[in-house]
Formats: sequence, C-alpha cells, structure tokens
Amino acid sequence: MYFLTDEEKKQLLRGYLPKARMLDISEELRGWNWHQPPLAPVYEQPLALYEVASYYCPTGRDVYLRRVEKVSVQPNAAMLKGALFHQALVRTLIEAKRLIYQKSVENFQDVIKQLHKFKYNVPKDMAGRLGGEEDQVREELDIIINFETARIAARIQETLVKQPYINEDSLVALALPVVVEQKLNGSFLGLSPHLSTDAYTFSEPMILDLKFGLPRDFHRLATTGYALAMEAVYEFPVNLGCLVYGQFKNGRLVVHKDLHIIDDELRQWFIEARDEKMRIVFEEYDPGIAGNCYETCPFYASCH
Repeated sequence: MYFLTDEEKKQLLRGYLPKARMLDISEELRGWNWHQPPLAPVYEQPLALYEVASYYCPTGRDVYLRRVEKVSVQPNAAMLKGALFHQALVRTLIEAKRLIYQKSVENFQDVIKQLHKFKYNVPKDMAGRLGGEEDQVREELDIIINFETARIAARIQETLVKQPYINEDSLVALALPVVVEQKLNGSFLGLSPHLSTDAYTFSEPMILDLKFGLPRDFHRLATTGYALAMEAVYEFPVNLGCLVYGQFKNGRLVVHKDLHIIDDELRQWFIEARDEKMRIVFEEYDPGIAGNCYETCPFYASCH
C-alpha cells in the first residue's frame, strides 16, 4: 500500500518534487532549529505525537482526561482494526525482506512462493475485543496481505529483470525502499523520545502514514510532526508527506493517497497544536466538552 502507482510517481516527479525543492520553507520552522522559538517547547510536558496531531476531539479534552484526570480507556473497534491492519502490513513487508536475505537472490522463486503463503493471525488478546467483527476482520486482513504480497512479488521480479548482478541487500533497497516503523527521538520538540512513523521512504525523504477511515484535514499534522522530528534528529530537509487511505468495498481493497508538501502553514499549525495541548496539561486546564462529539470516542462516557 506504500508503493506508488505509475500515475502517483508521475504526480510526485513532475508536480510535488519540483514544487517542494523550490519552496522556501522558513528556516525557523525547520526541525533542526528545535532549540529556538517557535519550535523550542514552552512547557516541559512531553506528549505523544498522536496526542498533538489528533483533533477527533476538537477541544483537546481527550488530552486533559488522559494526562490530568488519568482516565484510562480501551481503544474502540475502529482503532483496534486500524492497528491490526497496520501491523499486518508491517509484518508482510518485514517477512519479504527476511525471505530475500535468508533465501538469497538465486532462490528468488522460493522467496515468492513462501511470501504468498504468509498469513497474519489476529492476536488472541485482541480477537475478543472486536465486537463480533472478528470474521470480517480476518477476511479484510487476508485481502490486505494478498494485495501486498502480489505487489511485492512483482517489484522483486521487475528489479531482477533489470539487474542481473544484484545482491540481496541491493534487491531489498531497490524493490522495497520503505522503512516501516522508523524510530525517532521526538524529545527535541517536546514529544515522546520513542516516536514511530508508519513508513518512510529514503530515495526522496517522504513520511507515509496509513489510515483506515474518512480523510480529515488534521491527518496531515501527523506527517508534519514526524518530518519535524526527523529534521531535528538528522538535520536534512523533509518536505513531503503522504497519507495512505485504505477502505474495503465489495470485498476488495481501495487505496487513495494524499501526497502533500509539508509547508510553513502545516508546520505552524503543528507547533500551535503542540503548545496548546502542552498548556492544557501544564495548567491542568479543562478545555470543555466539544459540541460535536463522536459517540465512538473512547472518552465519550467520561464527558457525557
């Protein structure tokens, strides 16, 4: 799901990349200037990136309840399914890389055969929390894995056709140029020191974030936060983000990608959201109940 189609590659190469390279991002909004305003945290209240980037609760009262009132809640069914789908994709990509290293380039046919046999099982501790949707979730997991293994097999074969003298490490880098769950230290920006991106491509630095659900404008805050953290740690520019939206229709997977430039406006929005939510925790300030709560919100019972 993280690999771009031919049309998306053309859009990236002819549209977003030239614009991103020409864009004059304000120097003060680059992650490597984490020690200066406005990036320097005002409060010493480290937050998880998802707490800053999520506005499913428009007022941020979820942060207040979690951090100040110490309310503990269970994730809802949609959150559990999203976590399972994400983990299935992660394990599929890791399994493909493992097989290449283990079996070697000479045995690529065996790599592909074994890859097509890969299955991801729902952990027992999560199966009972899916609200009667376990069978449907298993079917959807199979759809994701079958889709991804077919894409990976094709990419391996396409790379081998072009490169007769390739070794295992180079094959992984060319056919599967994605790092899943890239770890980042977000403490420079007042975030958790244990951040984890959904995926990251290194050919042209781009943050990818996987979503199963309706698009929201604030979803771009997640890619922005990870880009700032990566700039703070490695001190090179990260200008591109990509939100990968997956949904199931008529028994098949439909994927839509939101490629975007991580510009000044998004960076400023992220910093303001971080400072606002840090203040809620530091001052133990209750921002109040939103007027348009989701009934599926894990904190709904605490507010109503």
